Amino acid sequence: TWPPAPRLSSIHLGQLGKEGPKEARGPDSPTRDSSSPADTQLDLGEAEDLEEELVDGLEDCCSHDENEEEEGDSECSSFSAVSTSESVAVISRSCAEILTKPLSSEKVVRPALVYSLFPNVPPTIYFGTRDERVEKLPWEQRKLLRWKMSTVTPNIVKQTIGRSHFKISKRNDDWLGCWGHHMKSPSFRSIREHQKLNHFPGSFQIGRKDRLWRNLSRMQSRFGKKEFSFFPQSFILPQDAKLLRKAWESSSRQKWIVKPPASARGIGIQVIHKWSQLPKRRPLLVQRYLHKPYLISGSKFDLRIYVYVTSYDPLRIYLFSDGLVRFASCKYSPSMKSLGNKFMHLTNYSVNKKNAEYQANADETACQGHKWALKALWNYLSQKGVNSDAIWEKIKDVVVKTIISSEPYVTSLLKMYVRRPYSCHELFGFDIMLDENLKPWVLEVNISPSLHSSSPLDISIKGQMIRDLLNLAGFVLPNAEDIVPSSSSPGSASTSLPSSPREKCRVAPEHFTAQKMKKAYYLTQKIPDQDFYASVLDVLTPDDVRILVEMEDEFSRRGQFERIFPSRISSRYLRFFEQPRYFNILTTQWEQKYHGNKLKGVDLLRSWCYKGFHTGAVSDSAPVWSLPTSLLTIPKGDMALSALSKSETGKLGKHSFSEGSIPPSEDGTIPKPKKTQAGLSPLPGKPSSSKDLEDTSKEPSLSSKEPSLSTQMLPLMKYSGQTSRLSASPTSQSTGDSLLAAV
Repeated sequence: TWPPAPRLSSIHLGQLGKEGPKEARGPDSPTRDSSSPADTQLDLGEAEDLEEELVDGLEDCCSHDENEEEEGDSECSSFSAVSTSESVAVISRSCAEILTKPLSSEKVVRPALVYSLFPNVPPTIYFGTRDERVEKLPWEQRKLLRWKMSTVTPNIVKQTIGRSHFKISKRNDDWLGCWGHHMKSPSFRSIREHQKLNHFPGSFQIGRKDRLWRNLSRMQSRFGKKEFSFFPQSFILPQDAKLLRKAWESSSRQKWIVKPPASARGIGIQVIHKWSQLPKRRPLLVQRYLHKPYLISGSKFDLRIYVYVTSYDPLRIYLFSDGLVRFASCKYSPSMKSLGNKFMHLTNYSVNKKNAEYQANADETACQGHKWALKALWNYLSQKGVNSDAIWEKIKDVVVKTIISSEPYVTSLLKMYVRRPYSCHELFGFDIMLDENLKPWVLEVNISPSLHSSSPLDISIKGQMIRDLLNLAGFVLPNAEDIVPSSSSPGSASTSLPSSPREKCRVAPEHFTAQKMKKAYYLTQKIPDQDFYASVLDVLTPDDVRILVEMEDEFSRRGQFERIFPSRISSRYLRFFEQPRYFNILTTQWEQKYHGNKLKGVDLLRSWCYKGFHTGAVSDSAPVWSLPTSLLTIPKGDMALSALSKSETGKLGKHSFSEGSIPPSEDGTIPKPKKTQAGLSPLPGKPSSSKDLEDTSKEPSLSSKEPSLSTQMLPLMKYSGQTSRLSASPTSQSTGDSLLAAV
């Protein structure tokens, strides 16, 4: 148990004028990093407590930041940090005049940490709302709460982290979180394993308008326009000039909207209908204008939808339950003469707030003014007899497909430049418009959506969203030795919390081999059926348990976010991935099986975590996955996989399972034998050489290294009613094929 929450003193709060600058410098002076006597350490802790009491009073007073960027989506090369002499308290200095107001005594006290659903999994840091007071951790742990500030860190983020007693980092290596600019991909190498940045490398693949169109256009050509018809047809100039001219001439009355590909806040956007009006500036995105939008009280509007991605491999996407509805401040007219009126055709808040007729709305439940809460819109439409739930489901669909369109780029860059998947997460702002048939269209995606909060409506929605987002992010206190130089005080790590299960853990050789083989096996089939994918849950590996524990823990912290991938229906999206991902197969099948009985799934994972299975600490009784030979067949006389049984028994340990046997299910019990498919029979056994065993234990390569294997020696794999022989070609791109061929 942690100490009770400190009492806040109005006397301390009233001392800002005298103590503020001193406190801003105090806690992180250079001498802090050197060894110090116990009594000095205690004094430092008390000084920190004093500063935090000042912060507690400050962070609730500010609601907006006039200098905050609105909706930048540019690709920047590095962080921009504020002066190292600043503190969270000093950042909110502009509200000092109301500090003397007493704090509400009715604040709910919340623990500093959120404990995992599972044993042997570390807790995460809790972030509270304006109505909550977060308890303090003991000093040894609290001093690890460091945040790297950027010139674009929104005030609403500063306030939320301030409530959890974070301080501004004075160094480049000790911070746990940063909300800053996007960086060029190689710069992500500098992020250490205990740190989190609010961007993924390559996310500009949907954050730039031209890249978004290129990716969705590619998906249209691969999977058909019916599946990806939610983005208006676009042309990128100058390269698409001829195609644009052809489309232009075929529809003379068509309006077009011209956008700079990397701009935001409505800058440089105009609606045109004559070729001569096309700006000469390059590059440009020219897009078919949605000239029949759904109108409310005669005005156009769009939706700002908040989408949060916590991981790309496996992919996990969340949708915030609320958002903003932004109206054009002039009634809509289809007349060509009105095309120059930005207040009529553009819905950006940063444009319309300049209109003298713009009406603000402070009430999140009211359908009035030119900005509504998303939930208010759903209530309005429901009263009109519109099925708002159906619209929401369509929005989920277009969001998942849009994120998947960027997945191959982001996943590739993550593997190349990021040490650990934990280090990246990202909030996207989707701008969506409804046409006259209430079909949602994606207009653009912002990778730095505005968190500017200038009204009670903004504060209510964005404040709750950021609080839930940071809890969902799962910030973990690192081991002190990971961030403190070795010359620091001995024993400083003794009070730190357990390290994250997401750290690389040592797995027994037989389990490591089994994990590799299982992943390869499930990536072999291009047209797998549901029964095949469902078997991925029959025997779980340590990697499987770790990923599923992470997913369920994250889900339990979701707040007002809804997870839309994986979901009980997300298997329908697996075919849209550039290449199959094993963990997406695993998480989708898990969700499909346990979405209606979460408790059963959690209990199953909990039993594995008690044993430390997710960390690689496996006992002799733990099952080891083996190739289910009941799914393989070969022509009579072919013995390519005849060594499977004894090779696995020798290499994978005594708990692997021989040919024809059924591996245990998730809970370790032996399931009833399943009927084998027609023509599929267990393989005969034959001892293999030690060289064969070595080959199976290595990381599978993209091409086969066994040129002696002929096509006739390879097994047949049956799926969806068709039988196909695995190829041993050295140019084969399937890891699973070459692994099985090598075996």
